[in-house]
Amino acid sequence: MKKAVIIILYFSLNLCFSQTLIKKIELSDSALELTKQKVVYDPSYFSIDYPNGDVPYGKGVCTDVVIRAYRKIGIDLQKNIHEDMEANFGVYPKIWGLKTTDKNIDHRRVPNLMTYFKRKGAEKTISYKAENYLPGDIVCWNLGGAITHIGIVVNKKSADGKRNLIVHNIGGGQVLADCLFDYKIIGHYRY
Repeated sequence: MKKAVIIILYFSLNLCFSQTLIKKIELSDSALELTKQKVVYDPSYFSIDYPNGDVPYGKGVCTDVVIRAYRKIGIDLQKNIHEDMEANFGVYPKIWGLKTTDKNIDHRRVPNLMTYFKRKGAEKTISYKAENYLPGDIVCWNLGGAITHIGIVVNKKSADGKRNLIVHNIGGGQVLADCLFDYKIIGHYRY
């Protein structure tokens, strides 16, 4: 009996690990797929549908890369963040002077994404070792001052083979780039 329990436990743990690995690879593949779409950097405020709302096709910013990639694997960050902010508004940043949630924009702000990922237990250690950043990880940077940025680590390597590449939109559309350590890392998440 004890042997059967150990075998079942072993296979259960392997299945859980496999599912997590598959989810991360799927997110990486979803992010890579986004690089095939022409997107103009546009930080405008848009009224969008809820749930599963998106800014107009062909427009977006760095957060839209993350939102769209997660949506491709069945996770609606707009809905998830809106619901969490409604229930826990006080723990989210007050940078924008809002008194209530806004389902059109809250999920499109890097500090809100960082707060949400941390609240969901997805925060990882920030390091300067490339091997700590796995496909499907989310990385946030400070570009200087109060300008934040976000991208997805994918399963493609830099030319020297030392780092995984990032899919992000820093102004030139949804692109694949070798930029993991180009800016100050302020957040690392595995959600």
